[in-house]
Amino acid sequence: MKTRIVDGVEVHRGTGNVFADLGLADAEKLKIKTGLVIEIRKAMKDLGLTQQEAAKRMGITQPKVSDMMRGDFTNLSERKLMDCLTRLGFDIEIKVRPAQAEIGHLMLAVA
Repeated sequence: MKTRIVDGVEVHRGTGNVFADLGLADAEKLKIKTGLVIEIRKAMKDLGLTQQEAAKRMGITQPKVSDMMRGDFTNLSERKLMDCLTRLGFDIEIKVRPAQAEIGHLMLAVA
């Protein structure tokens, strides 16, 4: 991480993953889940769905949708979030390719 001083304050350039910058163990998974939830929120808005309507369509309870909208999605797996998106009318493509480093990583690309 690159560091510089701005107006007497030490500023660190982020990695592009706030969860990694915070030192969280599952940073890549959290970034993926956050990206999926952002897309679910956009879909709900674009489709004009209430939380109850979205819950029924996604096959989860309204309280889980409410938790998700408040940023608490720890009770939902990446797989379940992808299932929610497909139920809202989105295709999901998983692409596997050789990593450039010794250990690969997860990423979410939105079209």
